Amino acid sequence: MAGRLVKAGYPLVAWNRTREKALPLEPLGAEVASTLDEAVKSADMVITMLEAGPVVESVVQSMSPVLREGTLLIDMSSTKQSEAREIRQMLEPRRVAFLDAPVSGGVVGAEAGTLAIMVGGTEKDFQRARPVFEVMGRPTLVGPTGSGQIAKLCNQLIVGGTVAIVAEAMLLAQAGGADPEAMRRAIRGGFAESRILELHGQRMLDRNFKPGGQIKSQAKDHANIMAAAQDAHLQLPLTALVSDLFSGLLTDHAEADQAAALLALEKLNEGIRLGTRPDQF
Repeated sequence: MAGRLVKAGYPLVAWNRTREKALPLEPLGAEVASTLDEAVKSADMVITMLEAGPVVESVVQSMSPVLREGTLLIDMSSTKQSEAREIRQMLEPRRVAFLDAPVSGGVVGAEAGTLAIMVGGTEKDFQRARPVFEVMGRPTLVGPTGSGQIAKLCNQLIVGGTVAIVAEAMLLAQAGGADPEAMRRAIRGGFAESRILELHGQRMLDRNFKPGGQIKSQAKDHANIMAAAQDAHLQLPLTALVSDLFSGLLTDHAEADQAAALLALEKLNEGIRLGTRPDQF
Protein backbone atom coordinates (compact mmCIF):
# COMPACT_ATOMS: atom_id res chain seq x y z
CA MET A 1 0.00 0.00 0.00
CA ALA A 2 2.81 2.39 0.92
CA GLY A 3 4.69 1.39 -2.22
CA ARG A 4 1.74 2.30 -4.43
CA LEU A 5 1.52 5.74 -2.81
CA VAL A 6 5.20 6.41 -3.51
CA LYS A 7 4.91 5.20 -7.10
CA ALA A 8 1.89 7.49 -7.58
CA GLY A 9 4.08 10.46 -6.69
CA TYR A 10 3.03 11.13 -3.11
CA PRO A 11 5.90 12.22 -0.82
CA LEU A 12 5.95 9.56 1.86
CA VAL A 13 7.66 9.32 5.23
CA ALA A 14 7.43 5.79 6.61
CA TRP A 15 7.83 4.56 10.16
CA ASN A 16 7.51 1.09 11.63
CA ARG A 17 7.91 -0.06 15.22
CA THR A 18 10.43 -2.51 13.73
CA ARG A 19 12.46 -0.18 11.52
CA GLU A 20 13.80 -2.95 9.26
CA LYS A 21 10.27 -3.61 7.99
CA ALA A 22 10.09 -0.11 6.51
CA LEU A 23 13.51 -0.16 4.82
CA PRO A 24 12.31 -1.81 1.55
CA LEU A 25 10.40 1.43 0.87
CA GLU A 26 13.61 3.47 0.60
CA PRO A 27 14.60 2.23 -2.89
CA LEU A 28 11.09 3.17 -4.06
CA GLY A 29 11.64 6.78 -2.98
CA ALA A 30 10.19 6.92 0.53
CA GLU A 31 11.99 8.41 3.49
CA VAL A 32 12.22 6.07 6.49
CA ALA A 33 11.95 7.96 9.76
CA SER A 34 13.86 6.90 12.85
CA THR A 35 11.12 8.04 15.24
CA LEU A 36 7.34 8.32 15.17
CA ASP A 37 7.45 12.05 15.90
CA GLU A 38 9.81 12.59 12.96
CA ALA A 39 7.43 10.72 10.67
CA VAL A 40 4.24 12.62 11.50
CA LYS A 41 5.18 16.12 12.67
CA SER A 42 4.99 17.74 9.21
CA ALA A 43 2.36 15.48 7.66
CA ASP A 44 -0.90 16.69 6.15
CA MET A 45 -2.18 13.11 6.22
CA VAL A 46 -1.14 10.20 8.44
CA ILE A 47 -2.08 6.59 7.67
CA THR A 48 -1.79 3.85 10.27
CA MET A 49 -1.85 0.13 9.44
CA LEU A 50 -1.28 -1.90 12.60
CA GLU A 51 -2.02 -5.24 14.21
CA ALA A 52 -5.04 -4.47 16.38
CA GLY A 53 -7.01 -1.73 18.13
CA PRO A 54 -4.95 -1.46 21.33
CA VAL A 55 -1.77 -1.02 19.27
CA VAL A 56 -3.44 1.67 17.14
CA GLU A 57 -4.60 3.51 20.26
CA SER A 58 -1.10 3.37 21.75
CA VAL A 59 0.57 4.67 18.58
CA VAL A 60 -2.02 7.44 18.07
CA GLN A 61 -1.66 8.51 21.69
CA SER A 62 2.12 8.70 21.24
CA MET A 63 1.90 10.81 18.07
CA SER A 64 -0.98 13.01 19.14
CA PRO A 65 1.10 15.79 20.81
CA VAL A 66 3.05 16.51 17.59
CA LEU A 67 0.22 16.27 15.05
CA ARG A 68 -0.56 19.61 13.43
CA GLU A 69 -4.04 21.11 13.62
CA GLY A 70 -5.91 20.16 10.44
CA THR A 71 -4.02 16.90 9.89
CA LEU A 72 -6.18 14.00 8.67
CA LEU A 73 -5.41 10.69 10.38
CA ILE A 74 -6.63 7.56 8.58
CA ASP A 75 -6.54 4.23 10.36
CA MET A 76 -6.65 1.35 7.86
CA SER A 77 -6.18 -1.34 10.52
CA SER A 78 -8.96 -3.75 11.52
CA THR A 79 -10.22 -2.77 14.98
CA LYS A 80 -13.42 -2.64 17.00
CA GLN A 81 -16.02 0.01 16.20
CA SER A 82 -15.69 1.27 19.77
CA GLU A 83 -11.92 1.65 19.36
CA ALA A 84 -12.37 3.75 16.21
CA ARG A 85 -14.75 6.04 18.09
CA GLU A 86 -12.31 6.33 21.00
CA ILE A 87 -9.52 7.37 18.62
CA ARG A 88 -11.71 10.06 17.07
CA GLN A 89 -12.51 11.40 20.56
CA MET A 90 -8.81 11.34 21.43
CA LEU A 91 -8.00 13.49 18.38
CA GLU A 92 -10.87 15.99 18.56
CA PRO A 93 -9.26 18.32 21.17
CA ARG A 94 -6.25 18.72 18.86
CA ARG A 95 -8.54 19.43 15.88
CA VAL A 96 -7.18 16.46 13.98
CA ALA A 97 -9.67 14.82 11.59
CA PHE A 98 -10.14 11.05 11.55
CA LEU A 99 -11.33 8.31 9.22
CA ASP A 100 -11.47 4.59 9.95
CA ALA A 101 -10.82 2.79 6.67
CA PRO A 102 -10.11 -0.93 6.97
CA VAL A 103 -9.47 -2.92 3.80
CA SER A 104 -10.13 -6.29 2.23
CA GLY A 105 -8.24 -7.94 -0.60
CA GLY A 106 -5.08 -9.24 1.00
CA VAL A 107 -1.53 -8.90 -0.27
CA VAL A 108 -2.64 -9.46 -3.88
CA GLY A 109 -5.16 -6.62 -3.69
CA ALA A 110 -2.66 -4.33 -1.98
CA GLU A 111 -0.04 -4.91 -4.69
CA ALA A 112 -2.56 -4.48 -7.52
CA GLY A 113 -4.29 -1.42 -6.02
CA THR A 114 -7.65 -3.21 -5.97
CA LEU A 115 -8.40 -3.25 -2.23
CA ALA A 116 -11.97 -2.79 -1.05
CA ILE A 117 -11.70 0.20 1.30
CA MET A 118 -14.58 0.68 3.78
CA VAL A 119 -14.59 4.18 5.24
CA GLY A 120 -16.23 5.66 8.32
CA GLY A 121 -16.25 9.41 8.89
CA THR A 122 -17.56 12.63 7.38
CA GLU A 123 -18.19 13.25 3.69
CA LYS A 124 -15.75 16.19 3.78
CA ASP A 125 -12.89 14.12 5.15
CA PHE A 126 -13.72 11.24 2.81
CA GLN A 127 -13.50 13.51 -0.25
CA ARG A 128 -10.19 14.88 1.00
CA ALA A 129 -8.78 11.36 1.25
CA ARG A 130 -10.41 9.93 -1.89
CA PRO A 131 -7.46 10.53 -4.29
CA VAL A 132 -5.14 8.73 -1.87
CA PHE A 133 -7.59 5.88 -1.37
CA GLU A 134 -8.03 5.44 -5.12
CA VAL A 135 -4.31 4.74 -5.52
CA MET A 136 -4.81 1.73 -3.23
CA GLY A 137 -8.23 0.51 -4.29
CA ARG A 138 -11.96 1.18 -4.36
CA PRO A 139 -13.15 3.38 -1.45
CA THR A 140 -16.74 3.57 -0.21
CA LEU A 141 -18.02 5.84 2.56
CA VAL A 142 -20.32 3.58 4.57
CA GLY A 143 -21.32 5.88 7.45
CA PRO A 144 -20.00 7.88 10.42
CA THR A 145 -16.91 7.05 12.47
CA GLY A 146 -16.74 3.34 13.26
CA SER A 147 -18.84 2.33 10.28
CA GLY A 148 -15.78 1.32 8.29
CA GLN A 149 -14.93 -1.17 11.01
CA ILE A 150 -18.48 -2.53 11.03
CA ALA A 151 -18.33 -3.01 7.25
CA LYS A 152 -15.00 -4.84 7.58
CA LEU A 153 -16.46 -7.08 10.27
CA CYS A 154 -19.39 -7.87 7.94
CA ASN A 155 -16.81 -8.80 5.29
CA GLN A 156 -14.93 -11.06 7.71
CA LEU A 157 -18.17 -12.61 8.94
CA ILE A 158 -18.97 -13.68 5.37
CA VAL A 159 -15.40 -14.77 4.59
CA GLY A 160 -14.91 -16.78 7.78
CA GLY A 161 -18.32 -18.42 7.53
CA THR A 162 -17.79 -19.33 3.90
CA VAL A 163 -14.34 -20.80 4.59
CA ALA A 164 -15.88 -22.99 7.29
CA ILE A 165 -18.77 -24.07 5.03
CA VAL A 166 -16.39 -24.94 2.16
CA ALA A 167 -14.38 -27.07 4.60
CA GLU A 168 -17.58 -28.86 5.69
CA ALA A 169 -18.55 -29.49 2.06
CA MET A 170 -15.13 -30.93 1.30
CA LEU A 171 -15.28 -33.25 4.29
CA LEU A 172 -18.84 -34.35 3.49
CA ALA A 173 -17.80 -35.26 -0.06
CA GLN A 174 -14.85 -37.25 1.32
CA ALA A 175 -16.93 -39.07 3.95
CA GLY A 176 -19.79 -39.76 1.52
CA GLY A 177 -17.57 -41.46 -1.04
CA ALA A 178 -17.47 -38.71 -3.67
CA ASP A 179 -14.26 -37.30 -5.11
CA PRO A 180 -13.90 -33.90 -3.33
CA GLU A 181 -11.89 -32.47 -6.21
CA ALA A 182 -14.51 -33.52 -8.75
CA MET A 183 -17.29 -32.25 -6.47
CA ARG A 184 -15.64 -28.83 -6.37
CA ARG A 185 -15.33 -28.76 -10.16
CA ALA A 186 -18.96 -29.81 -10.54
CA ILE A 187 -20.43 -27.04 -8.38
CA ARG A 188 -18.21 -24.23 -9.61
CA GLY A 189 -20.14 -21.86 -11.85
CA GLY A 190 -23.37 -22.58 -9.99
CA PHE A 191 -24.86 -20.65 -7.07
CA ALA A 192 -22.16 -21.98 -4.73
CA GLU A 193 -19.37 -20.36 -6.74
CA SER A 194 -17.18 -17.88 -4.85
CA ARG A 195 -13.60 -16.74 -4.61
CA ILE A 196 -13.35 -18.74 -1.41
CA LEU A 197 -14.47 -21.95 -3.11
CA GLU A 198 -11.96 -21.17 -5.87
CA LEU A 199 -8.95 -20.26 -3.72
CA HIS A 200 -9.46 -21.82 -0.32
CA GLY A 201 -11.17 -24.88 -1.73
CA GLN A 202 -8.02 -25.56 -3.72
CA ARG A 203 -5.84 -24.87 -0.68
CA MET A 204 -7.80 -27.48 1.26
CA LEU A 205 -7.44 -30.04 -1.52
CA ASP A 206 -3.71 -29.32 -1.65
CA ARG A 207 -3.57 -29.24 2.17
CA ASN A 208 -1.66 -25.99 1.73
CA PHE A 209 -1.93 -24.12 5.01
CA LYS A 210 1.04 -21.83 4.44
CA PRO A 211 0.20 -18.36 5.78
CA GLY A 212 -2.02 -16.11 3.71
CA GLY A 213 -4.95 -14.72 5.65
CA GLN A 214 -4.03 -16.20 9.03
CA ILE A 215 -6.12 -18.03 11.59
CA LYS A 216 -5.10 -15.51 14.28
CA SER A 217 -6.49 -12.66 12.17
CA GLN A 218 -9.82 -14.42 11.63
CA ALA A 219 -10.00 -15.28 15.34
CA LYS A 220 -9.37 -11.62 16.26
CA ASP A 221 -11.92 -10.36 13.73
CA HIS A 222 -14.55 -12.85 14.87
CA ALA A 223 -14.04 -11.84 18.49
CA ASN A 224 -14.62 -8.25 17.34
CA ILE A 225 -17.73 -9.33 15.41
CA MET A 226 -19.18 -10.92 18.52
CA ALA A 227 -18.36 -7.79 20.55
CA ALA A 228 -20.09 -5.59 17.95
CA ALA A 229 -23.12 -7.90 17.97
CA GLN A 230 -23.29 -7.69 21.75
CA ASP A 231 -23.11 -3.88 21.60
CA ALA A 232 -25.96 -3.92 19.04
CA HIS A 233 -27.99 -6.43 21.11
CA LEU A 234 -27.90 -8.97 18.28
CA GLN A 235 -27.80 -12.76 18.34
CA LEU A 236 -25.56 -14.21 15.58
CA PRO A 237 -25.73 -17.97 16.21
CA LEU A 238 -23.93 -19.16 13.07
CA THR A 239 -21.12 -16.64 13.47
CA ALA A 240 -20.73 -17.65 17.12
CA LEU A 241 -20.00 -21.22 15.98
CA VAL A 242 -17.49 -20.00 13.39
CA SER A 243 -15.84 -17.79 16.02
CA ASP A 244 -15.42 -20.82 18.29
CA LEU A 245 -13.96 -22.82 15.40
CA PHE A 246 -11.24 -20.23 14.67
CA SER A 247 -10.42 -19.54 18.32
CA GLY A 248 -10.02 -23.28 18.86
CA LEU A 249 -7.22 -23.33 16.27
CA LEU A 250 -5.13 -20.63 17.97
CA THR A 251 -3.13 -22.99 20.17
CA ASP A 252 -1.66 -25.13 17.39
CA HIS A 253 -2.27 -23.26 14.13
CA ALA A 254 -2.43 -19.51 14.83
CA GLU A 255 0.01 -18.69 12.01
CA ALA A 256 -1.61 -21.02 9.45
CA ASP A 257 -3.83 -19.87 6.60
CA GLN A 258 -7.54 -19.67 7.38
CA ALA A 259 -8.06 -22.71 5.14
CA ALA A 260 -6.82 -24.60 8.21
CA ALA A 261 -10.44 -24.41 9.40
CA LEU A 262 -10.47 -27.82 7.72
CA LEU A 263 -8.17 -29.16 10.45
CA ALA A 264 -10.64 -28.26 13.19
CA LEU A 265 -13.39 -30.19 11.39
CA GLU A 266 -11.13 -33.19 10.84
CA LYS A 267 -10.28 -33.20 14.54
CA LEU A 268 -13.98 -33.09 15.37
CA ASN A 269 -14.65 -35.99 12.98
CA GLU A 270 -11.89 -38.41 13.95
CA GLY A 271 -10.88 -40.75 11.15
CA ILE A 272 -12.12 -38.51 8.30
CA ARG A 273 -9.33 -36.71 6.43
CA LEU A 274 -9.50 -34.83 3.16
CA GLY A 275 -7.20 -36.59 0.66
CA THR A 276 -3.83 -38.16 1.24
CA ARG A 277 -1.45 -35.26 0.58
CA PRO A 278 0.85 -34.16 3.41
CA ASP A 279 0.05 -30.96 5.30
CA GLN A 280 2.04 -27.87 4.29
CA PHE A 281 2.66 -25.13 6.85
